[in-house]
Amino acid sequence: METILAIAIGVLAGSGVWLLLRPRTFQLIIGLSLLSYAVNLFIFSMGRKGLAVDKEPVLRPDLTENLLNYADPLPQALVLTAIVIGFAMTALFLVVLLASRGMSGTDHVDGIRARDAQEMP
Repeated sequence: METILAIAIGVLAGSGVWLLLRPRTFQLIIGLSLLSYAVNLFIFSMGRKGLAVDKEPVLRPDLTENLLNYADPLPQALVLTAIVIGFAMTALFLVVLLASRGMSGTDHVDGIRARDAQEMP
């Protein structure tokens, strides 16, 4: 299970970095989203001793109160907070993308088209 999760994190991070290096703003936003998903999965997987299977998320009266019987809530809280912040940042980036496209007329990151850059001295 840990191997599959590590491969998924690697694929998401690699795809995110590749999309970050693309010249168009929409691809940049998708790359940032994929990279944030990879970081969220990484934080979630770094809970106590990998993935906790068959652990209780809340306190139960019939189990002893030690950390061996329960899942760690801190990574879950961090990932939930990161998801909310990531959604807000993606919405902000989309608004900035639309404003930039309206003002410059292109969706390239540097504001110029590739053939215009070749014609520049």
